[in-house]
This record gives sequence, structure tokens and C-alpha cells, in this order.
Amino acid sequence: MTQAQDVQRPRRQLSRRVLSRRFADGDDRGWTPLHIGARKGDLKEVKKLLDEGVDVNVAAWGPKSQGVTPLHLAAQGGHLKVMDELLDRGADIDARTKGACGWTPLHIAAKERNKEAIKFLIENGAFLPPHMEDHRFNPPLHYCPGLEWAYDIKHILEKNCHLTMNTESSHSSDT
Repeated sequence: MTQAQDVQRPRRQLSRRVLSRRFADGDDRGWTPLHIGARKGDLKEVKKLLDEGVDVNVAAWGPKSQGVTPLHLAAQGGHLKVMDELLDRGADIDARTKGACGWTPLHIAAKERNKEAIKFLIENGAFLPPHMEDHRFNPPLHYCPGLEWAYDIKHILEKNCHLTMNTESSHSSDT
């Protein structure tokens, strides 16, 4: 072995240790590999990580992502299959980021104006108060203008559910 090779070996070992520590702790945003897989919409990677025992509700603690969960990031990208997998594995649909506003995955989807993600979250039980003015659901509408779509979708879903229930009750009274 040459002297140059001998000098490189410790450097490689050190970089592996640093790399493995960063893998466990997250990147400079505080994102773990599960956050990254969810943001990319990589269902295969998300399933693999969850099968390995990664916490489905792991929160990122980077300077710009205080409390962001993989579900927040999947909702941001509109990755419905990943969102479905995360919810099946116990993700908190109403997880809130830290800070003054406390954004949920629904807020993130609304901010991105992703109607499919909004609809998916509402259909799966995401909290949405009866009125937009309700202060329990920060941030206010002017910070997240896509929320009006959430209310439109919620009203359509409620109307369809009501119509379905009335149709079923009228069919059962006919027999």
C-alpha cells in the first residue's frame, strides 16, 4: 500500500461515519430519508423505510421546516399514493408544524392549490371547521388562499353524501 492510499483510508472512514450520522439525523433542512421520499413521491422508498421501522410521524427540525412531517411533504407535492400509504401506516392527518400558524397537511395542499390532495385529505378526515372564519384552524385565509377550495370541496362532498343517504333511504322504503 502506498503512503497516499494509507492517508485516504481514514478520510473515507470518517466520511462514512459523518454520512451515516446525517442519514439518521436528517439533512440541512432536518429532513430524514422518509421526508425526502415523501416529497419526491417515491412510494417504493417510503414503503421500504416504513417497513424498516421509521416513524411515520417523524418531524423535521431544520431552520425552515419546524415540525414538518412526511405527510406535509407528500401533500405539498400532491403524491396521493404516498399520502395513502402514510395514512394507512398511522400518519397524523392533522399534524401541525411548529410556530405561530401551525400548518397541517391540508394547509400545505391548499397553499399549493392542489385540489386532488385537498379532496383526498378531506375525504380521509382532515379537520376543517364549519366556517372559514373559525380561528381554531390557523392560518387565516389570507395566508393560505387555496383554503377556499377546501371548503368548496367539503360542501360538494357533504352534498353528495346527503344525496346518497336520501337515495338509499328512499330505496329501502320502497321494499
